[in-house]
Amino acid sequence: MPTVTTTDGVDIFYKDWGAKDAQPIVFHHGWPLSSDDWDTQMLFFLAKGYRVVAHDRRGHGRSAQVSEGHDMDHYAADAAAVMEHLDLRNAVHIGHSTGGGEVAAYVARYGIPQGRVAKAVLVSAVPPIMLKTEAYPGGLPIDVFDGLRAGLAANRAQFFRDVAAGPFYGFNRDGVAPIEGVIQNWWRQGMMGSAKAHYEGIKAFSETDQTQDLKAMSVPTLVLHGDDDQVVPYTNAGVLQAEILPDATLRIYEGFSHGMLTVNADVINPDLLAFIEA
Repeated sequence: MPTVTTTDGVDIFYKDWGAKDAQPIVFHHGWPLSSDDWDTQMLFFLAKGYRVVAHDRRGHGRSAQVSEGHDMDHYAADAAAVMEHLDLRNAVHIGHSTGGGEVAAYVARYGIPQGRVAKAVLVSAVPPIMLKTEAYPGGLPIDVFDGLRAGLAANRAQFFRDVAAGPFYGFNRDGVAPIEGVIQNWWRQGMMGSAKAHYEGIKAFSETDQTQDLKAMSVPTLVLHGDDDQVVPYTNAGVLQAEILPDATLRIYEGFSHGMLTVNADVINPDLLAFIEA
């Protein structure tokens, strides 16, 4: 498997498909998933002539299940290790959920300073911060995230099944038919990873204040969010991102869930393409 080893000795798995002289699009996955969650987008953009790249975050998917470093600082540094290894330039970085936080941290701290980034996209992303704080009173209380930790620690397999079959894709909404393959694929990806990485990742995606990262993202950035996102409420995420980012375009999708990249790919993929080609 193709991997790159970080400066602290962690093997990070990555996919790199397409012509090496084509413009790269880099995909950053959400918690607790893997680069496989981007299959639909990677195949779509590969067919459009782009080079598509995605990696598994440390402790997730096929990357090393190390004990330490499950925080946004290391996530960004690991992403940078992949980009530098492949020497990607003029890249478009697209991040979903926790991967959106990773994109913000990478683009602000590494991508722009190194001149590697052309544009960015934040999809159902966690910045500026999910936790309710004095600066962001519209956030979620700590009890919500303590509940996630308790569910994961008690029975990770059942907890992941319940998330995928319920709020993640909006399958708990009246009139929405669950898609069994989508549920099983979410569960499969989650169970490939490390319980410790997933447990500690909850703190990373909920308590990291990325206001300064957003302010430093000077490249054109597309912000996409569903207004029925039960995981990352759009009013405390997408709307605030658009207010903080220097060069943002905001699009809110009526009735779309947190997992809209998968269940609404027929709508999202063309919108991504239009932004990239603009």
